[in-house]
Amino acid sequence: MNALHKLVIASHNPGKLREINAILAPLAIAAVPQSDFNCGEADEPHGTFVENALTKARHASRCSGLPALADDSGICVRALNGAPGVNSARYAGEPKSDARNNQKLIEALKQQTDRRAYYYCVIVLLRHAADPQPVIVDGSWHGEIIDQPRGEGGFGYDPYFYLPEFGKTSAEMTSEQKNRISHRGQALAKLVEILRAGEF
Repeated sequence: MNALHKLVIASHNPGKLREINAILAPLAIAAVPQSDFNCGEADEPHGTFVENALTKARHASRCSGLPALADDSGICVRALNGAPGVNSARYAGEPKSDARNNQKLIEALKQQTDRRAYYYCVIVLLRHAADPQPVIVDGSWHGEIIDQPRGEGGFGYDPYFYLPEFGKTSAEMTSEQKNRISHRGQALAKLVEILRAGEF
């Protein structure tokens, strides 16, 4: 069984914090946000999800002195060559705005018939800020983009991310449903298996 009892989550996003805590709860791991340590957001200057996640985890671990978990995730749209991708949170610029990001995405897809998209998530877990062997897991969740938002749940692009096999958007799912099948849920499930096996 894992010996990890407390870690810091390198995020200020309340939606992410809820999802991560819900999945780690059965392991009796206290997951605290980096804001508890007055730790500001790290820069995310890299072009890949994994580099950004590593940067955020190192920053949070350095601030808190705890093992750190960070994710970097985004939505990748086929017709837009994978955009918004790593820039998903700031697709429409600063300050971050889900509404403006979604508006820009729908505008960019106006003339496109291919609406396939997928959410992608990389999670990094560090024992300490200088950990040379981080645990890295990932997950992807495939669907398509619709023009009109549906549902009140989730965050980010969820009201526009439609799952044909379920006949609903991510925002129309319960948090339990979403946590089981989402990109972040898949990655966290892999991480939980590693922790259960005592490999951290």
